[in-house]
Amino acid sequence: MSEPQRYEFSSLQAFVESALLVGGADAPSARAATRAMMHGSRIGVDSHGVRLLPYYLSVIASGEINGHPQVVVERGPGSTAVLDADGAIGHLACYRAMEEAVDIAKTQGIGAVTIKRMSHMGAAGAYALWAAEQGHIGLLTANSDAAVRLHDGRDAFHGTSPIAIGAPAPGQRPWLMDMATSAVPFNRVLLYRSLGITLPAGVAVDETGRPTTNAEAARVLSPVGGEQGYKGAALAGLVEILSAPLTGMALSTELMPMYGQTTGAPRDMGGFAMAINPDAFIGPQTYGAIMTRYLANIRAAPPAEGATGKPMAPGDREWAVEDERKLNGVPVDPVSIAAFQELSAKFGLTMPAKV
Repeated sequence: MSEPQRYEFSSLQAFVESALLVGGADAPSARAATRAMMHGSRIGVDSHGVRLLPYYLSVIASGEINGHPQVVVERGPGSTAVLDADGAIGHLACYRAMEEAVDIAKTQGIGAVTIKRMSHMGAAGAYALWAAEQGHIGLLTANSDAAVRLHDGRDAFHGTSPIAIGAPAPGQRPWLMDMATSAVPFNRVLLYRSLGITLPAGVAVDETGRPTTNAEAARVLSPVGGEQGYKGAALAGLVEILSAPLTGMALSTELMPMYGQTTGAPRDMGGFAMAINPDAFIGPQTYGAIMTRYLANIRAAPPAEGATGKPMAPGDREWAVEDERKLNGVPVDPVSIAAFQELSAKFGLTMPAKV
């Protein structure tokens, strides 16, 4: 197993943003992408953290991502809006969509924004978390190129189809769920290849459709749920409906693959952001008191006999990782370090400081 190297947070953040700026992204795009990637690296979602920097730079250079987009938001009837991302990097599109959803929800109770013509958005939880930090329940989904088989299927059909939801909790970090509807995201497979780690059982199949734990042999992901994988496939279908028919964008089977030969054509992916203002339904003191009780009850629940850990609320693991990384730095895998060194030489950048 290859060991990662740890880097100081602010130095790593500055390196990522500088590379994006010199690599062709405008300031809003670079800030949004850096913010979302650092979210992933800060809380332990390393598959969607700074390791994606070289990929984003390559597709900005090819024209697949518009580094200087003119993002347009048009309000619709009631509490709806449509965001045209103009081929923007997905992080910029999703932050802008969630900002709009929250703004609508402040007066309308609920805000719903469809997103069209965007690219890969990274960790969906970054945008749901932001909404929760503004006192709103936030939900974000997006489809992506086919990488996950149907239950009992062989070939890639849905994308990893993430669903992220954040809910505010008074006096503490939000409840945060960020999950792919595949057993693992494909970026996790790529990370495991870099680290030389064996995949868990039941998360991927090889080119013949047989289950494999070899990250190098993995070709298609399995839906979440194992033997009950039809549940994960159905959730992926929900994401597809919100991201393609509702936005006018392509289905997962019609999208260009994220990895492979870059064509320079925009991927034109779709997404959906929603914000719910609790104050529109219940008094803030009541909402806050029940949320506090709910989280306390989860954490007080007794562990099962033989369990390796104790029950945690969604987000608890991430906040613990964040606290540890604030002290000890952000780990970066060996393949990404080599790529950063190449970028440093190419653009005349200083490598981030090691811890």
